This record gives sequence, C-alpha cells and structure tokens, in this order.
Amino acid sequence: MEYSLFCHHFYALSVSPVKKKLGLLFIMLLLWVYMLYSCVGYCATMPPGLVVDNNNNNRAKETDFLGKYAEAESGRPDLMMSKLLSRPQSSWTDVESDYDEPTVRRAPRDFSKDEVDVDRAEEWDDGRRVSSLSSFSNGSGNKKLPQAIIIGVKKGGTRALLEFLRVHPDIRAVGAEPHFFDRNYDNGLDWYRDLMPKTLEGQITMEKTPSYFVTREAPARIYAMSRHTKLIVVVRDPVTRAISDYTQTLSKKPDIPTFESLTFKNRTTGLIDTSWSAIQIGIYAKHLDNWLQFFPMSQILFVSGERLISDPAGELGRVQDFLGLKRIITDKHFYFNQTKGFPCLKKAEGSSKPHCLGKTKGRTHPNIDPEVVQRLRDFYRPFNMKFYQMTGHNFGWD
Repeated sequence: MEYSLFCHHFYALSVSPVKKKLGLLFIMLLLWVYMLYSCVGYCATMPPGLVVDNNNNNRAKETDFLGKYAEAESGRPDLMMSKLLSRPQSSWTDVESDYDEPTVRRAPRDFSKDEVDVDRAEEWDDGRRVSSLSSFSNGSGNKKLPQAIIIGVKKGGTRALLEFLRVHPDIRAVGAEPHFFDRNYDNGLDWYRDLMPKTLEGQITMEKTPSYFVTREAPARIYAMSRHTKLIVVVRDPVTRAISDYTQTLSKKPDIPTFESLTFKNRTTGLIDTSWSAIQIGIYAKHLDNWLQFFPMSQILFVSGERLISDPAGELGRVQDFLGLKRIITDKHFYFNQTKGFPCLKKAEGSSKPHCLGKTKGRTHPNIDPEVVQRLRDFYRPFNMKFYQMTGHNFGWD
C-alpha cells in the first residue's frame, strides 16, 4: 500500500504542468544561448546593409575634407592634390574592371557587366568556415580604418597573400574587396570603416583591392585618410601576369579575341597596344611614380609573386617585419600542392584542416605564340629596369 502511494505521488509530480513548462523553458534557454554563442561573432563581422547615398553633398564633403588635410600638410601642392582627386578618365576605365574577386557593392542597381561577381575566388575548396569560438570572440573590439592595404596587383597573388596573413593572430582583414578608393569613395569614411572587422588593441586592420595600384586618385585619397598607411604591392613578371589576366577573362567570355590579336595594335609592325588593361597594368614603374608623389618608399613593400610560390614563408617573414609584427607565420604553416602548383596552408584561419585557394586560382594558361611572348618581354624590359631602379630590387624577370 505504501509503495502504491509513493508511486502515485511521484507520477503526479513528474507530470505536473508547472514542471513541464519549466523544463521546456530551460531547453529553449539552452538553445537560445547556443545560437547566440554560434552566431554573434559571425554577425558582427558581416558587412552592414549597403545603401546608395544619392546626396550630392558627398562630393563636396570629400573635397572639403581633402582640402583641409592638404592645407595642414606642408610641401603638398594643391594643384597635384586636386588633379589626382579628379574622376578617372575614360582611358583608365578598363584597367579597373574585370576583377574576379568578390567586391562590396553599394546597391544592386549599381551593378554593371564588368563588376558582376562571377567567381568566389577567396573561398576555400572545402567551404571553410570560421569556428564558433573564433566567431564569438570577433564580437568584441572596435572597427577601425585600415592601417595597411594590399593595393595591387591584379593576378599577382594578392588573394593568396591576404589568406596567408589572416593566419596571424594580430591581423584582421575584410574578406571582400571594398573598392572604396576607386569605386565607392563617395560613400565616405564612415561607410568604409563600417566594412572593417572589429579589432582589439595591438591588432592591425587590413584590406586588399588590387585595382588601387592603377587608379590615379587612390594615392591622394589614401593619403588623406592617413599619411601613415602602409602599402603592400604583390608584383609578378608582367608578361606572365598579362597571360594570366587574359586567361581569367577567357574563362568568363570564351568568345573574346585571341591574346595575340589583343596584344598588338598592328601585328606586322609589332606595335604593342598599351590601352589594353592586361598590358597597361604591367607597366609598374608608371603606376609607382604616381604613388611616390604621396608616400615614401619606406611605406611601400613589394612582394614577389614568384617567391610567394617558391618561398611563401620567406616572403611572409618580410611582410610581418614590414608591419611590425612578430614572425609567427613560418614554414610549418605551408605545404606545396603538386596538383595546383602553389603552396597551401596546413591550417587556415579558424580551421584545423589543410586548405588551398579555390578552383579559380591556378587556371591552365592557353598556349601563346613564343614570338608574341618575346615581343612582350622586349616591350616590358625598359619599364622593368626602371622599376628595379625605383625599388632598389631586381625581381629577375629579364
């Protein structure tokens, strides 16, 4: 009898409506905490909703801000500042287009055929995702304007360099290319800052947009943001770079003319068409001269795209020294992928597995007439020599 009464009371207690409700609330609370833990950091680093600001006062604010900055800095001619802050001229439009990296957009209606994101080149083969713990920690800190920018060059190895640098705990970088100093400058510095990831004290904020190097207005605009900004340029044999550039375009537009026909204005005379962006980007000395009007050589680091493949740890060591960081990224972080033909990370940011850049990297180049290749080498040689003199470094392209 006593046993029956005990069982009766225990059963009544276990099925009590109050207990059931408390149990459900407790389970819901656990689920909510888990979702918050998993998502808060990731959401904090997502770019905000981007809206086009049609207020024409933006341009006036830009001019006023830069004008005041120019007055504060002695030795900077107002004439040069105003000239370099002007809009890009039509002959330069093609240079800044057709980049196959993900970019920040102002709004869908601003998309153009040249700007549509076809590839997600920054993504890893296995769809890498940052761990929950790492994402959660990213929710703290403050958003700052970048102290260092990878400004070029297209098809030089900028994506690989950025992904390698993100392994360093003191570097935080935005994944997509902001294109602030060439396409989105009218949005203002607050818009630009809001795109950046949060950083803690002692961490460096970085971004990369390779088209900056060939954009006439970019040096003056970056100087106006901060004259102490450190600039990194990944350079590569201009002939190989041009072929790689063409290969990228060919993968999107199979019906384009041949590389040979685009290279020459007149094949018979051998006159090179320097208006073609694939050729123009490789005239590094010309573009560098524009940057030296505002930044000393001590604030510009040139990374060899070839050595970034053959000796990634060595080049990353130079970059870490340039940024004033401890050399944490070393040989132990890399292995060479024979299939892709370039180094990969043994452990990428937020992952314990080895990773390589996506399928859009390491495309097979088409066969180019050796005579055309030689003509291009002859064309670039004097520009390369000038570039070697300007940088004080022989990259061995000739």
